[in-house]
Amino acid sequence: MNWQSILNSLPGIILGLTVHECCHAWAAYRLGDHTAMEQGRLSFNPLKHIDLIGFLFLIFAGFGWAKPVQFNPENLKSPRRDKALIAAAGPASNFLLALIFIFMVKGYQALLEYAYFSVSDTLYSFLSSGFFPHLVMIILQAAVINLGLFIFNLIPLPPLDGSHIVFSGLNLKPETERLIMKIGAPLLFIILIIGNRTSLDILPIGKLVWAIVGLFFPELKAD
Repeated sequence: MNWQSILNSLPGIILGLTVHECCHAWAAYRLGDHTAMEQGRLSFNPLKHIDLIGFLFLIFAGFGWAKPVQFNPENLKSPRRDKALIAAAGPASNFLLALIFIFMVKGYQALLEYAYFSVSDTLYSFLSSGFFPHLVMIILQAAVINLGLFIFNLIPLPPLDGSHIVFSGLNLKPETERLIMKIGAPLLFIILIIGNRTSLDILPIGKLVWAIVGLFFPELKAD
């Protein structure tokens, strides 16, 4: 177990989960429901959002969860549409975070290249040694983590956000939706366990993440 890698991943995980759930709460609030706000979920305080067991699973097993944001559909003007928007707000926030982190790393690379070619030895030495390279690796890892959260949460299996987006576009009977929700979580868990414990690439999330990362950093390869 690589404890250094785990420590490096913590900022990306904590920030990704916190912003994801806060954006669910913010979307619900903007669409007319104050349930999440009254429960204290309209906050960037990680303690309001992180589920300890789900957090440990994410660190050690590669998948996990946070505390779900609750809302009352009766307070929404257009429940089917608004439920989809609330669900989409979480993954969208992770994608935006990932882009911010990617452009931070690209900015560092551009500054390092400028320092090298401008023959500024002092600036180049300052940027290329010590704290900065380690910080950049943490930021890049945070980008990878948030891309993973973005793709993972769009899978159309309950209880993931993708299922709520899909259900909002379908005219399912309430009992049918409840049945799918009931069997969805165990099915997802089984798929994740099989993928984690075998060589079967049932959900190629990692490949998709590194395909996106490769668009910005062609020199990088997935481990």
